[in-house]
Amino acid sequence: MKTIVINEKEGTRVPFLRGILTRSLLDAGLQFDDAFEVATRAREGLDTKGEISSNELRLLVSGLLEEMGYLGALEPFRLPVVAPAKILVTSLSGTESAFSRGKHERYLQASGMKSEKAEQTTDMIYDQLLLAGLSSISTCQLGYLTYLCLLQEISKKAARRYLVWSEFQRSARPLLLLICGTVGTGKSTIATEVAHLLDIVRIQSTDMLREVMRMMMPKRLLPVLHTSSFDAWRALPLQDTKDRDKDQLVAEGYRSQAELLAVPCEAVLQRAVEESVPMILEGVHAHPDLMQLAPENSDAIMKHVTLAVLRPKDLKSRLRGRGSEVPQRRAKRYLNKFDAVWSLQSYLLSEADRCDVPIITNQDKDKATLQVILEVNYELSKHFKGSVEQIFGTVVGQIGARAEQSHWHELVPLLRD
Repeated sequence: MKTIVINEKEGTRVPFLRGILTRSLLDAGLQFDDAFEVATRAREGLDTKGEISSNELRLLVSGLLEEMGYLGALEPFRLPVVAPAKILVTSLSGTESAFSRGKHERYLQASGMKSEKAEQTTDMIYDQLLLAGLSSISTCQLGYLTYLCLLQEISKKAARRYLVWSEFQRSARPLLLLICGTVGTGKSTIATEVAHLLDIVRIQSTDMLREVMRMMMPKRLLPVLHTSSFDAWRALPLQDTKDRDKDQLVAEGYRSQAELLAVPCEAVLQRAVEESVPMILEGVHAHPDLMQLAPENSDAIMKHVTLAVLRPKDLKSRLRGRGSEVPQRRAKRYLNKFDAVWSLQSYLLSEADRCDVPIITNQDKDKATLQVILEVNYELSKHFKGSVEQIFGTVVGQIGARAEQSHWHELVPLLRD
């Protein structure tokens, strides 16, 4: 059972942490072994207590110091310890920057954690760093501490996903994420949300590539390029359209456009690989077959997902929303052609199923974004399986040799050097 320490003056409630108390006793002048022994006895005395005030805890520890003969540490311990105004984080390259809770939260979300849980975890870690009186910490130390926190406070799966994401971040390998879906499924919105969390600055829309091609190729030379993806079949040189299945016609028109767009899509993917930068390619023409166009012997990691809205009335509602928010998109035209739009979505979903591409239903933006993140992490887990020691380096051995690794909070005072 965890004992909660209540600070009525500051209005806080935090768990009793032996590591934090150890650090306070170190600051009061005790040697590590002595401080650790006092903190251990204090914890044993709180085993049956659910809550204790900060004043009561200070009296308890003061009594232990007197009892154990550490009188010289009594007065320094009783003086309040002022936490540093900020915590400096030193990167692998040696640069320093202030600890950013927002950045830490996004990093946790990038590993597949829900936003609320990420915020709680970051606050927990930040509060303990401040309580420990730390003024600086390395990225490896912070990463390892975060891993231990996730392992104990959240779950093994969350901790493992964090390891995978951390190893990927250190690899410098580019991630190429393709997001497909018919009009109205939220591709651009989800792509923007995912890019923000994964720190990807390059997003390419296949619609924009199509516009560029339209400027280069007049309608009279390539009419199929100048139509909507769900209506492209009308520009094909077909003679028997009345006798053919409408779903088949929609699929053929789409395929003809997708083949044309494959050329510029391949170009932007190759450029991203050459520059080794992450990129998101989103659009109705981000077909699964594009996964085969990555340069051979590339170290790029590619992932494809398809977005879907599985109820007709929901998709219609989204299309109406597009008309009110962005009038130039002419939602009325999409609604008038809704059967073709729905037919195209059915084809895209069948293609996703054929290529074993994950299908993500976009009923809720946040949930869909999390699903995409989890799919990315799953793909990364196929490529990265490093150990904790390999990812966070010697800090693991330095810390683990002197404390119980199952309790992340007891490692905090050991990060002082």
